[in-house]
Amino acid sequence: MVDQTAASKELALADWMRMRRRIAIGFSGGVDSAFLAVVAVEAVGAADALALVGRSDSLAGSEEDHALRIARDIGIPVREVETGELSDPRYAANPANRCYFCKRVLWTTLLPIARASGFDTLIDGTNADDLSDYRPGGRAAVEQGVASPLAEVGLTKPEIRALTQARGWPWWDRPASPCLASRLPYGTEVTRDRLRQVDAAESALRAIGITGNLRVRHHGDLARVEIDRDRLAAWGSGAALASVIRAVSGAGYARVEVDPRGFRSGSLNVLEVGGSGAALSRD
Repeated sequence: MVDQTAASKELALADWMRMRRRIAIGFSGGVDSAFLAVVAVEAVGAADALALVGRSDSLAGSEEDHALRIARDIGIPVREVETGELSDPRYAANPANRCYFCKRVLWTTLLPIARASGFDTLIDGTNADDLSDYRPGGRAAVEQGVASPLAEVGLTKPEIRALTQARGWPWWDRPASPCLASRLPYGTEVTRDRLRQVDAAESALRAIGITGNLRVRHHGDLARVEIDRDRLAAWGSGAALASVIRAVSGAGYARVEVDPRGFRSGSLNVLEVGGSGAALSRD
């Protein structure tokens, strides 16, 4: 059920888009950017909307494929763009403001493409809830003139999910999936091999049936697996746990730890290796 406040914000979002006439979206296929694409197609028409999908080693291959499927279902034109943030040594060094350098590369790559295609307005999926979180990438968007209309009209994540569900889109409750580099502790160099190892481990866990939020936190030869707390009982012991260990070990990790505290967004910011979970070897 969509309340009147959320519905009013949605109308304000559509008016915001119509005032600008042509809208290009930095499109990840997540709930926020997908909702923007839906409203853009409704407000200005598919011919005046464009989804720019970044291809990057920092994104799981399944996420890129998902973004293309969602854009096709919505009916918004798509252009894929290689971003290449790993070539920036400031990003690869993985400082606490890594996301700033990532987004700076992204927006300085997408903006000229959008403008060359006749789109003066480029927007991102930042919502009102994001403004209270630590998001250095948001500063890069502001510096490059990228707009955040969801935040401007005050739409929160629960409201966006409710509005998406009301339209009947099956991805309304899809978990967030930030870039793979977020699985590496700050200060651990971001490399293609490490990103691919994390991607392989998470893909293997999805393949054995783990749903909901999922992170494989990379700590050298140790992988710390986080899943939603309400799924821990199903995967934390016996044959199910053994299948988790096999799946993650297959990606090259010597030790696998299923964190008994469950999934926590940004947990690498506050936790160190060797928490309360039991470290398990592949043997």
